[in-house]
Amino acid sequence: MFIKEANLDEHLEIIAKFQVEMAMETENLKLDYPIVKKGVQAVFEDPAKGKYYVAIDENGKCLASLLTVLEWSDWRCKSVTWIHSVYVIEEYRGKGVFKKMYHHLKELVLGSEDLAGLRLYVEKENINAQKVYEKLEMTREHYHLYEWLK
Repeated sequence: MFIKEANLDEHLEIIAKFQVEMAMETENLKLDYPIVKKGVQAVFEDPAKGKYYVAIDENGKCLASLLTVLEWSDWRCKSVTWIHSVYVIEEYRGKGVFKKMYHHLKELVLGSEDLAGLRLYVEKENINAQKVYEKLEMTREHYHLYEWLK
């Protein structure tokens, strides 16, 4: 298995499919695939919106995807990489796929003078994901997330 930056031609449809599946699985939320596909495509067309990464097995099968988004930190004078939209296909969960993706991103941060670290948020009922993040030595910090969505 290897991790690489996703590209529009190979990964648009699978990433959109993963996002629809993840929303249903984690939040019982039915997303409109054409809208999600358009949203994923927007990231590929405008790199300022983010960057997708995929985990690929030795046969070329896409096992997982995630989105990274940069947030400027004036406290650190560097960007923090946020991990969003993590999805690993069910039969590969618990097999180190996300761990490998996380370590790939961590290495990118460690090798960059412009990046301060990694952050993510997790749905509060998603205990399995929280356990994975804690095993990777990510910590639950002192911030609460508030939001308003149209």
